[in-house]
Amino acid sequence: MSAKAISEATGKSLLVRHLSIPTAGVFVKPQFAAVNEQTDLNRLLEQNPWLQTERLVVKPDQLIKRRGKLGLIKVNTDFAGAKEWIESRRGKEVLVGKATGKLRTFIIEPFVPHKPEEEYYLAILSHRHGDTIMFTTEGGVDVGDVDSKALRVEVAVGEKPTQAALVSGLLKGVPADAQTPLGEFIFGLYNLYVDLYFTYLEINPLVVSNGKVYVLDLAAKLDATADFLAHSKWGKVDFPPPFGRDALPEEAFIADLDAKSGASLKLTVLNAKGRIWTMVAGGGASVIYADTICDLGGSAELANYGEYSGAPTEHQTYEYAKTILTLMTKEHHPDGKVLIIGGGIANFTNVAATFAGIVQALKEFKVPILEHNITIYVRRGGPNYQEGLRFMRESAQELAIPVHVYGPETHMTAVVAYALKYKESPAPAPPTFSTANFLLPGGITGDQTPEVKSRSSSTNKGPDADAPFFSKIGTFVGKGLGLIGDGVSPRDYTLFSNTTKAMIWGMQPKAAQEMLDFDFVCSRRQPSVACMVYPFVGNHKQKFYWGHKEILLPVYRSLAEAMKNHPEVDVAVNFASLRSAYDATLEVMQFPQIRTIAIIAEGIPENLTREMNRIAKQKNISIIGPATVGGIKPGCFKIGNTGGMLDNILASKLYRPGSVAYVSRSGGMSNELNNIISRASNGVYEGIAIGGDRYPGTTFIDHIFRYQLDPEIKMIVLLGEVGGVEEYEICSAIESGKITKPVVAWCIGTCASMFASEVQFGHAGACANAEKETAASKNAALGRAGAVVPRSFDELGEKIREVYNTLVANGSIVPGPEVPPPPVPMDYAWARELGLIRKPASFMTSICDERGQELLYAGIPISEILREDMGVGGVLSLLWFQRRLPPWAGKFLEMCLIVTADHGPAVSGAHNTIVTARAGKDLVSSLCSGLLTIGDRFGGALDEAAKMFGNAYDSGQTPMDFVNETKKRGQTIMGIGHRVKSINNPDMRIVLLHDYVKRNFPASPILDYAFEVEKITTKKKPNLILNVDGFIACSFLDLFRSSGCFTREEADEYIEIGVLNGIFVLGRSMGFIGHYLDQRRLKQGLYRHPWDDISYVMPESSGKFDGI
Repeated sequence: MSAKAISEATGKSLLVRHLSIPTAGVFVKPQFAAVNEQTDLNRLLEQNPWLQTERLVVKPDQLIKRRGKLGLIKVNTDFAGAKEWIESRRGKEVLVGKATGKLRTFIIEPFVPHKPEEEYYLAILSHRHGDTIMFTTEGGVDVGDVDSKALRVEVAVGEKPTQAALVSGLLKGVPADAQTPLGEFIFGLYNLYVDLYFTYLEINPLVVSNGKVYVLDLAAKLDATADFLAHSKWGKVDFPPPFGRDALPEEAFIADLDAKSGASLKLTVLNAKGRIWTMVAGGGASVIYADTICDLGGSAELANYGEYSGAPTEHQTYEYAKTILTLMTKEHHPDGKVLIIGGGIANFTNVAATFAGIVQALKEFKVPILEHNITIYVRRGGPNYQEGLRFMRESAQELAIPVHVYGPETHMTAVVAYALKYKESPAPAPPTFSTANFLLPGGITGDQTPEVKSRSSSTNKGPDADAPFFSKIGTFVGKGLGLIGDGVSPRDYTLFSNTTKAMIWGMQPKAAQEMLDFDFVCSRRQPSVACMVYPFVGNHKQKFYWGHKEILLPVYRSLAEAMKNHPEVDVAVNFASLRSAYDATLEVMQFPQIRTIAIIAEGIPENLTREMNRIAKQKNISIIGPATVGGIKPGCFKIGNTGGMLDNILASKLYRPGSVAYVSRSGGMSNELNNIISRASNGVYEGIAIGGDRYPGTTFIDHIFRYQLDPEIKMIVLLGEVGGVEEYEICSAIESGKITKPVVAWCIGTCASMFASEVQFGHAGACANAEKETAASKNAALGRAGAVVPRSFDELGEKIREVYNTLVANGSIVPGPEVPPPPVPMDYAWARELGLIRKPASFMTSICDERGQELLYAGIPISEILREDMGVGGVLSLLWFQRRLPPWAGKFLEMCLIVTADHGPAVSGAHNTIVTARAGKDLVSSLCSGLLTIGDRFGGALDEAAKMFGNAYDSGQTPMDFVNETKKRGQTIMGIGHRVKSINNPDMRIVLLHDYVKRNFPASPILDYAFEVEKITTKKKPNLILNVDGFIACSFLDLFRSSGCFTREEADEYIEIGVLNGIFVLGRSMGFIGHYLDQRRLKQGLYRHPWDDISYVMPESSGKFDGI
């Protein structure tokens, strides 16, 4: 959603901070105190002393309209009166229209004495072509019908009004002495409106008294998508829910999840006690499901509205499903509850992956689901839907919960009738076991591609049929108004042909490959993708597939270079993010060869979108989007992910043209329309999703006029929606005879009028601001104009079939024979995703998994590791030993790292590190230089010491026998001996570790054995003590054997593979890095060993050569 309402306090705060008026003192900055349920009114008085001295006005601040008419305002009172008024109403329920809600927030302001004639009305509202400033000389409670009596100044996009124009256009009935201050105020307010990305601002009354301007009541909306541009000026802005609907923590959780995701996740709780819950994929589909539930009498029991779309991850879908189930299972319903997991046919969302997240939530809620008598109905299609439906069925059987599962063979909303018991649930259709058309023997060979034969008698193409598009959307409208002569060229109505060449902005190899696969299955002679542009990499070539062959497509860093090298490109597919899509589009529009731009990003700020549309109109460029999946012309061209994967392309017969053209706002629903039209007619000729934002670049009428001109198109399908008035242009065109082809039309969002409070649906533009913008009003107007309007979306397919059959019967359409498309190989990655093939992995790992939503160490989420404060020792236990060790063992690991971290600069490893650092090498090189010295003589004796002491203890040798035996073999006892420390000068590291082991280890027999050996060796020399290497080695043997976490075989294996030397390497690396940083900090120069510390021993020279 873009336009979101803000509280009066927030709106006035923005005015106080940012409204600038040239003449000082003209604008009296609003003074107010905000009150919520937690506010201590006595404390509020201390913080705002003016409350004690001023006469006051108090009112609720909860997006309630006409508060004065409702008696929800107290004027000209003192603080005691305001306090009493608030306390008598705070937390109490009131009825406002159809909505019942509690009064929770209030605003207290100074009372401004004034005369009735000093009250004015002022509003600024944005629309597609600019902003409208409305003003009346009558304001206040009885303002009346503003639309009929307000003076207006229209400000076109890209223009800025002068103060003089505002005064002359708006203030004709204002006294002369008030015109100057009021003109200054309106001029400054409009600049603020634009600068802070307001979409609506109303002040009523606006008071001008004694040359000063006072803002009494204010209502406003901000463009929430502009947060990344205006946050520094907005500060923290809260967008409160409409009155009658409290903001729930679950809604806030999903909103936060949505903000952190590239997907779209929305949730609005309508009736927490309702029995009908939905979890629908897709913005358009979610509205249609709500419509159908309300059409079947379920509006009173509809519990929520929401959507999940845009390829959410398995974890995100799990969190969404878990939230829905949490809300569902809070209260019992005597009739049980239903959960409808629905959606259209996805374009690119992996259905199986999202269903895996849903199933995970179902498993967690198995018991509550059964306790609350919840029945689940599932309908879904799209990539990998077969695997997703299978997984859902099998999981339901395993969990023994009632789940009814259907695929795209079932009408999208049929499950609603099943869930509400209006129809008997049929047995699911047999599952489909294929998901794409493989390259099989008997398919095409070599470079041959079969031609696609005509599907109707009207598909004979003229000489210009394959010409690239050079027409202008403005020309479309002009010709639609009757200005078109008989010499209409295909260039006047064709956006795409089978020779169209496109450039993709953004690194989108998956979308590019889908376009190429579509090209191939449509028997195009050449790929439609000419190149890609991505400013963040250097020029290179990217590998793709053309059928079974590999081809290379260029990727450019510079758009200018791409356009220079590919003059045939006339379509740009812009995959830039919402933050950069505007700039990328402006750059693309600088090149005259571009005639069509598809903008995929959702959430571009509306001011930028309108400016983008203005420039496009000047340059005669057609923009599809923003917030669109694109469009498709079967047999010719498709934009990005439109139409989904090949299985859906084939199932909906999108590889060849039909006779039906459609236009929709919703991208997800465009794919559902492909499915519906293919089942009810000979298929789609062209389909465009104009996008869900409020101001799409091209509108319904732009494309329908094109369809009217195209002789190949025999009938038109429109899927409109609540919000906006574009559909009325189609009504006028039908009534005036400018559109003569049959139009089957339906506007979604008919449920909106049944809700007690305003609901913002999935698309930014799907919100009615007037009765004319409701779906019901539009459907009625379309029906009166002559369009074929079904009673509900459920009947849309039937009406399309009826019109199609009529056209076939009168000879307008002559169905042709089906020609099979050329088979296309399935990508290896997708085949593996579907479980159709297997391949040995190049690597195996069992300690870490970074693929999911959260990093796992040995199966433990990183959040749990941090939450439980497992520490470095706990992490080592997971990564090195694949299990949780007891806390005392983890602590011992950390102690070993501490005592082995460093032993001064003189040891060989530290010395090497220092010398390398002083030679100017980097940290990694210096560290490696030190690590390479670790071995049997320095630090690497742990593994061997463990083996020697362990074998001696296990064989039953006495310590004396062990010492004598190693002496006979001429071996050194690893782990015994120290250059500095001795029995008389003990190593404090050993003392501390020994104390810890004795206090915490269950047993330490091998360590005890080692100290017995030390007693014997120190009799020979006092420095033949058990050193740190030997101590750690023996202690770890005891840990492995006594902790109960390892078998004997596992303990021996860890010793054998070198885990103990890893302790020393990891610990000493900390010290080596410290030495490197120390040398760099001290700025030590190149090291050269002094001559006097080197003994030069040269061979004596006899003056003769040997052998002479």
